[in-house]
Amino acid sequence: MEVLLSIAIGVLTACGVFLILRSRTFPVLLGLTLLSYAVNLFLFASGRLRIDAPPLIRAGASYADPLPQALVLTAIVIGFGMTAYLAILALRAISESGADHVDAHKGP
Repeated sequence: MEVLLSIAIGVLTACGVFLILRSRTFPVLLGLTLLSYAVNLFLFASGRLRIDAPPLIRAGASYADPLPQALVLTAIVIGFGMTAYLAILALRAISESGADHVDAHKGP
């Protein structure tokens, strides 16, 4: 299971970096989103999620660490806000320049 999760994180990171290096705004936005998902999976995997652990702490019971879960929840909210802001910024850049290129030059 760990190998599958690490491969998924690696594929998401590679696809995200590949899309960030494109010259159009939509692939850059999609690449940032994929990179955000890869970071969220990495943070979630670092918490060593326990399946049979109780959600409430009892005396002598082992429980799941809530810190990675809180970090992932915060990262999801920040990632959504960042994606919404970048989408509006990309739409404004398209309307101002008339092109979909990141460097705002007229393309083919």
